[in-house]
Amino acid sequence: MNEWVGQKGFTLIESIMTLVILGILSVTFLPKFFALSSYQQKVLFDDTLAAICYAQKLAVATGCNIQVSIASNTFMLKRPSAIDRSQCASTTAAYFTRDVTNPGTGETQFTGSQSGISLTSTTFYFTALGSVSSGQTIFIGGTRKITVIKETGFVYDSTS
Repeated sequence: MNEWVGQKGFTLIESIMTLVILGILSVTFLPKFFALSSYQQKVLFDDTLAAICYAQKLAVATGCNIQVSIASNTFMLKRPSAIDRSQCASTTAAYFTRDVTNPGTGETQFTGSQSGISLTSTTFYFTALGSVSSGQTIFIGGTRKITVIKETGFVYDSTS
């Protein structure tokens, strides 16, 4: 009945099996915790896609052109500064001086960025009809791709 009283520790088999299981878990799950750039790229991709879709919906809802500006690793939405409807439909870059408010956070500037992740630099705008000034293909981090169709303004993830 007291045969276990004098024994301390683990057997060799138990120790080896523990090491094998820990090895398998570390090979499987640890790389996911240290590959932060893939998560950052996904976040920037999702934020950029959502911002472009919002720009189109805002242009249709307000009847004013909305500009999407992408440079290096940052995107930004702008609208004409004047409430005057004649300037609202302007295509001149000088009129896009007012920041678009981010409806999700309430911040006065709808912008996003991520250091170390590159975006295709471009500037375009959505019209009151929802179409875009020029068709766009935006690459994010070199592997993800957003496409905007000129005639319809349709925005979608075109990553293959």
